[in-house]
Amino acid sequence: MEALKKKILAEGEVYEGNILKVDCFLNHQIDFPFMKEVGREFHRLYKDAGVNKILTIEASGIAVGMATNIPPHNLSEVIDGCIAYIDDPDIDLPGLMEHIKGPDFPTAGIIMGRSGIRAAYATGRGKITLRGRATIEETKSGRTQIIITEIPYMVNKARLIEHMADLVKEKRIEGITGLNDETNRKGMRIVVDVRKDANAQVILNQLYQYTQLQDTVGVIMLAIDHKVPKVLTLKQMLQKYVEFQDEVVRRRTQYDLKKAKERAHILEGLKKATDIVDELIATIRACKGGMAEAKAAIMEQFGFDDPQADAIVKLQLGRLAGLEILKIEEELASLQAKIEDWEAILADDARVLAIVKDELLEMKKRFGDERRTEIQSVTGEVDIEDLIAEEQCVYTLTEAGYIKRQLKATYQAQRRGGRGISGMTRKEEDIVQEMFVGSTHDYVLFVTDRGRLFHIKGYTIAEGSRTSKGMNIVNLLQLAEGEKVTNMICQSKDAEQSGGYVTMVTKQGLIKRTPLEQYANIRKSGLIGIALNEGDALAWTRLTSGHDMLIVATRNGQAIRFNEEDARPMGRNGHGVRAIRLAEGDEVVGVCICREGGTVLTVTENGKGRRSDIDTYRITARGGKGIRNYDVSRDKVAAVKIVDDVDDVLLSSQEGIIIRLHANEIPLQSRYGSGVRVMRLGENDKVMVLARTDHDDEAQTEKIDASEADAEPTAEQLTEMEAADAAAATEAPEADPEEKE
Repeated sequence: MEALKKKILAEGEVYEGNILKVDCFLNHQIDFPFMKEVGREFHRLYKDAGVNKILTIEASGIAVGMATNIPPHNLSEVIDGCIAYIDDPDIDLPGLMEHIKGPDFPTAGIIMGRSGIRAAYATGRGKITLRGRATIEETKSGRTQIIITEIPYMVNKARLIEHMADLVKEKRIEGITGLNDETNRKGMRIVVDVRKDANAQVILNQLYQYTQLQDTVGVIMLAIDHKVPKVLTLKQMLQKYVEFQDEVVRRRTQYDLKKAKERAHILEGLKKATDIVDELIATIRACKGGMAEAKAAIMEQFGFDDPQADAIVKLQLGRLAGLEILKIEEELASLQAKIEDWEAILADDARVLAIVKDELLEMKKRFGDERRTEIQSVTGEVDIEDLIAEEQCVYTLTEAGYIKRQLKATYQAQRRGGRGISGMTRKEEDIVQEMFVGSTHDYVLFVTDRGRLFHIKGYTIAEGSRTSKGMNIVNLLQLAEGEKVTNMICQSKDAEQSGGYVTMVTKQGLIKRTPLEQYANIRKSGLIGIALNEGDALAWTRLTSGHDMLIVATRNGQAIRFNEEDARPMGRNGHGVRAIRLAEGDEVVGVCICREGGTVLTVTENGKGRRSDIDTYRITARGGKGIRNYDVSRDKVAAVKIVDDVDDVLLSSQEGIIIRLHANEIPLQSRYGSGVRVMRLGENDKVMVLARTDHDDEAQTEKIDASEADAEPTAEQLTEMEAADAAAATEAPEADPEEKE
């Protein structure tokens, strides 16, 4: 037995800083006193590591009316989860599960499916299916064997083998000819011999079904919180732990600060005493009584308090040497620096959390290891997203911040020039600001007037009726007081997080490109996307490839076409560079990404529209005045969009009227044409938003009424306009504003 004990201590493996795993434990060959010794070792390791004991070590217990069963976890993953929570207290469960994958058992094994893990982490209760690791091998003689190298946590190996043998004897499992335990110091190995005519996979499935080779681990994350038993979620567990560590750091710092101040006070007395040592000695020698009388005399004559006087009367004469006095001064200076630092720590919550993070990272460096338990997906496992039908919806956002989604089929295609249907019931003076068509499984990206980005899944936006105003965006996003969403875009669920850019154009004509990977982890609290100049706002935000050709259009009928590569990439905090030089009172109303075969659809505020060939917009350098897109004397431009003949378009007015029509019904004209009526508006109403969607073949539309179209410019007028555009194109681009990144 003594030899065995030495072997265990010598060969035992430290797991996660606090679990001692020894193969011999499985065989129950250890006496109880020695188990107590090992338990003390557990405690020492735990104390040294300072880890969240509840999560990293399996905890189970039962009491009257309650029970707890918390499976062990991987130390590195738990620390990563704690740090993620510290960095973003608003992190959601999917965000935490990117770090904490699930339980990690010291005996390894395979967790089947993630639904039980999610349920346990989300509610504090769940069931996890844990399977041992087994492989089917063929021997040199041609016989088939099932090799079991891992068994579920807390399953007794001897009892497992005994149960298998009983099942064979009872003929509940047929085809097994032998069971051998070949476990040694190198690892576990249970060999199941299979009859030649038997199917090894079927037998293995039967072992999973009838034995503890596959077991269910019930999770009840019950813990004592301020003397009250509570079932906690994963996030609550981490929150409580971080709060505890915060308190530990503060109390430790307060204790160190108190001791340092006490020592510094004594050193200040000793330093003062070394300057008047002759007077002190004379005073002490004049005292006829003991040390108490000397202390009282010093305190009365020189103004020292009791601790200082006590240190002075106990001062050795050797401390009066010059070098010793210098040591006192150096110690005092060091203590004063520490006192200043500790006071700064206690006054700054961020520094306290930074210390917690540093200690966690050091712990991970010392004790962290790789995950042992594998997590496998299960065919047919239901995820929350799988329960939500993938449908194409129209997403609308009003200026007052009301958002909703509706099935695209709600808006039946109408004849060109139709009055449309009411898209929502708006509060007074509210207008539709953003609109696009996307899937319920796509991400919806929001950009605010303060340059912050948010994203959520499309299905999290409540579906509304045709006339409902929707839900206020503040119920979905953590907006600051007075902050407003200005742009809403769709990011496909299949979009890659690398290789593209988030491109933004402001109303004052600035463009900024930032690599998409810089927005890979958008926190629930948002992420800074652009630094806006005073008085400026975002007009357009889209995801671009890095090589796209852009057309920037203004309200006063100007447009410029250039390659996005002309605008250098910059960080998230950049202001941007000049895209188009604006005349006084003008602003950007839309930006298009050019694509082959598309046409530029221009819609005016009064409901006129026309399509023009992209090639008629000549490529120039960014920063110029651009060329004519629409005659501003006739109408102001409301929006521009690249459309194909097979597209439908959605138009929304200031009064909340939404109309859907076929793009190929809108005539193709030159840039100088005024277009035709595409939407009839009520008095004081105007077009505000233009969106592109898929074609609806079931829609019936009228033939285009040529009488509605205004006459094209004459040859002389056309020549004059082209000459003016050519002259504007020759002007040197305006210099970029001074960039502050």
